[in-house]
Amino acid sequence: MEQTLNVLIIDNDKGNRLAIERSLKQIVPLLNLSKVESRTKALALLKEVSFNCIFLGSLLSDGDGLSLLKEIQNMGVQAPLIVLTPPENKKITQEFMESGAWDYIIESMISPDILFKTLKNSMRIHEVEKELKVTNQQLRENNKILKQKNKELKQQQDQIHLKNLQLQEASRRQSQFLATISHELRTPMNAIMGFSQLLLRQYPDPLTDQQIDIIQRIFNNSQNLLTLINEVLDFSKLEIGQMDLNIGKFDLDILVRFTVEELSSLTLNKNLSLNVDIHLANNQVINDKNFLKRILINLLSNAIKFTPAGEIWVKVWEMNPERIAITIEDTGVGIAPEHLKTIFTPFHQVDQTLTRQHLGTGLGLAIVYSLVKMMQGEIHVTSQLEQGSVFRVEIPRRLSSNL
Repeated sequence: MEQTLNVLIIDNDKGNRLAIERSLKQIVPLLNLSKVESRTKALALLKEVSFNCIFLGSLLSDGDGLSLLKEIQNMGVQAPLIVLTPPENKKITQEFMESGAWDYIIESMISPDILFKTLKNSMRIHEVEKELKVTNQQLRENNKILKQKNKELKQQQDQIHLKNLQLQEASRRQSQFLATISHELRTPMNAIMGFSQLLLRQYPDPLTDQQIDIIQRIFNNSQNLLTLINEVLDFSKLEIGQMDLNIGKFDLDILVRFTVEELSSLTLNKNLSLNVDIHLANNQVINDKNFLKRILINLLSNAIKFTPAGEIWVKVWEMNPERIAITIEDTGVGIAPEHLKTIFTPFHQVDQTLTRQHLGTGLGLAIVYSLVKMMQGEIHVTSQLEQGSVFRVEIPRRLSSNL
């Protein structure tokens, strides 16, 4: 014990005080020792001086040690407190220990060796407790900081959740608005196309070549606009969840051939052949017929649009009895590798310039992707620039109506 120890002895027994003093001087090189015999002096001294250790006897000149022990504790004194107990009274030793004394020494056994062991243990425990209190205080402060951080994090999460709800509502409103506008635009656009077709019949009076050309342009542009409107309408319905599966049984061979025939007119002004190759042991499919037709129309329209000359193949076969594969292969302009990962992104177009050759909303493939997923299918694409593209759609033959 190389540090200077401030020690207080509180005992009415002069012999006890002297025995502790002699023993301490033998084992503690640096010692500041204070000795009092009464409760009053002890309390006064404890208010002024901090001690490293306190020895407390059971009897004082103006009271008893047990009562003083409780007063010392109430003062918040942190020093180890060792009591001196008479050898014939085990009860008072027990009362002292139960009341919070750190250790005890029997009065008749006071010696340098006993005192050294008791003091060393008490000081060691005291240091551990001090460190523990510091650690606990740090933990309490850290917990307080953590609670504050958690509170702030919860507030941020609540704000983010609110923003997400607001964004979802804004997106829903936007999609609802687009769906409404698209629906409203289709009616006059159909009327324009209808009147254009009536004029092209040249009844009751024939038209000049210039008039026919103008009306044909009106019809063609109206048809293009209607296609754009339908894409916006379909995408908006998908966004707000208004497009539902309508599962039924249909003949896949007939659906594919009929759809290809419908679109064959788009190839008339091109040096382009449109071919069908179907190999099915069973033509019957239980899925959404309209969804699949829309997928075929979008993929075939793109293939025709981006293939100025050459050929397009629609191939259908069974991967296994429960899964169908459909590919649309063309010999068109192809897609650069850096664009393959984003072609199914809404509003994405390889050519984003205002002077691009091929017009469109950039929603066709995004709609195809969403419809394929709703049909529990997959879509893949491979392509090479100036050589063409292959879109492969895989769908289950049977889709449960419980989805």
